[in-house]
Amino acid sequence: MDSKKLKIIVIGSSGTIGKEVSKSLEQSGHEVIRVSRSSGDFNADIQDKNSLEKLFRSVGNFDAVANAAGDVKFGSLENFTDQDFEFSLGSKLMGQINIVRTALPFINDNGSFTLISGILTDEPISGGIIGTTVNGAVEGFVKASSYELPRNIRINCISPTVLLEAKDYHPFFPGFIPVEAWKVAKAYEKSIAGVFNGRIIKV
Repeated sequence: MDSKKLKIIVIGSSGTIGKEVSKSLEQSGHEVIRVSRSSGDFNADIQDKNSLEKLFRSVGNFDAVANAAGDVKFGSLENFTDQDFEFSLGSKLMGQINIVRTALPFINDNGSFTLISGILTDEPISGGIIGTTVNGAVEGFVKASSYELPRNIRINCISPTVLLEAKDYHPFFPGFIPVEAWKVAKAYEKSIAGVFNGRIIKV
């Protein structure tokens, strides 16, 4: 895709990363549609496929979807419950998979999807077993689906380390160098406005 003005849906736009992604894309001249569970231009929950379908049908044609939403549970292996795994898989994994599946009939030719994983894929931490598991699955989906998406549609994944702004999480990431949210936002912009496909972009 070239540097023309794009119509981009940002899901999770009320979060730290989502706010920066929306701002960065608008500063680059793109039209941004902000989406979150309870604020923004539209409301949707990525765990609810019906709400995603309603969202994409309401927006109509668009050029890209940038997702910054998806939660996982943290804790010890001994104390995790089935519900902890089900919630995390339903939110960050199936939520993102369903964004892609549900948006396909509506996204323009040559469009793109940008999903999110995280550094735990490669560098596990204490209490982060589910995060590592889910992030790895998200990245596997991105790599494999990049070969099968129709109409020259691309898909990439952003893998950020712990955010500088997320100070409450810093004690759980000893020795990690935090990254500013604006730098993560620039990685999203690289994915959306660039040409590569099936990439895991680490920030």
